[in-house]
Amino acid sequence: MPRRGLILQTRTHWLLLGLALLCSLVLFLYLLECAPQTDGNAPLPGVVGENYGKEYYQALLQEQEEHYQTRATSLKRQIAQLKQELQEMSEKMRSLQERKSVGANGIGYQGNKEQTPSDLLEFLHSQIDKAEVSIGAKLPSEYGVIPFESFTLMKVFQLEMGLTRHPEEKPVRKDKRDELVEVIEAGLEVINNPDEDDEQEDEDGPLGEKMVFNENDFIEGYYRTERDKGTQYELFFKKADLMEYRHVTLFRPFGPLMKVKSEMIDITRSIINIIVPLAERTEAFAQFMQNFRDVCIHQDKRIHLTVVYFGKEGLSKVKSILESVTSESNFHNYTLVSLNEEFNRGRGLNMGARAWDKGEVLMFFCDVDIYFSAEFLNSCRLNAEPGSQKGFWLLARFWLWNDLSVSIRFPDNWWI
Repeated sequence: MPRRGLILQTRTHWLLLGLALLCSLVLFLYLLECAPQTDGNAPLPGVVGENYGKEYYQALLQEQEEHYQTRATSLKRQIAQLKQELQEMSEKMRSLQERKSVGANGIGYQGNKEQTPSDLLEFLHSQIDKAEVSIGAKLPSEYGVIPFESFTLMKVFQLEMGLTRHPEEKPVRKDKRDELVEVIEAGLEVINNPDEDDEQEDEDGPLGEKMVFNENDFIEGYYRTERDKGTQYELFFKKADLMEYRHVTLFRPFGPLMKVKSEMIDITRSIINIIVPLAERTEAFAQFMQNFRDVCIHQDKRIHLTVVYFGKEGLSKVKSILESVTSESNFHNYTLVSLNEEFNRGRGLNMGARAWDKGEVLMFFCDVDIYFSAEFLNSCRLNAEPGSQKGFWLLARFWLWNDLSVSIRFPDNWWI
């Protein structure tokens, strides 16, 4: 019995040894198959089953080498461009530093007056380069697009008007008419007297004479303004007996900022005389006085109120409201002018202005429905000049008691 167990154990050892040798042999064959071949007859990369000669692989190697050389050349060119841009930026920064140092010495923007014509011309050309004349610009959305306005000899079509108003209008303002006339004349000058670098051929008339364009040959034009760069114009001309159009692009660059003046404005002693013509509307006047008390008496404190009342009905109520404000706020800077006649706003304002006899004052012609703020009163003081006859519109937006928006015009002689 022990002998049979020994024989079985011996066979098991030999079996395990055989299995180990077999696994070693399989592993050795696998390594031989996977190992890279070093002899000259080993297959090179390519399609399996096809034999490639030495010329193929030399061509492949040359192609890869040319690819890397092209890539290296491109990178060198980009590096050179970046160096050039860096140098230009450095020069611009140096120029800005010089201008800043000049401004610190007391010259500031006045130094622009002493710029040479070449410097100014260079700046204007830089405005053209920065504008969207020859190259586009990336915009975040369609709302960033600056639209073109179309115009002819007689009409201007404003696209920004939308459908709310008729977009067609005549250029009523003199500056707009003069601008478009100047642009058309400049376009005609470009066509009739071309430069050497202009891409156009000389055309002769039917009798061999030089063809000359005039304003009647102007078909249409487009323009748009970039507020910080300038105005671009696209003009189209055409002779009646020709099929070709002439296209001219012009650009009016904006110049650098120039200092006109810098001054201190003292409005601490500027009194405003608010003149209100009124008839019967006592409830609206009570609401007006509530706003007047909050803004003029409690905040501004440099106001005189002149009420011109027409008729007898409601006069006692107006007097009662004024006396109530006087007793509550200790306010006595008001004048009540009573006229026993029909309401007339112009006469009321005239009588209110004549009722003032205390020297220089800023007059604000006001209606009883108007709601204003202390900021608006300061805007009136800042935008008025004593003794000046300069006619201008001061447009102020208010909110009426019924939430309507109005505008007020101040006449030339609103200072007394």
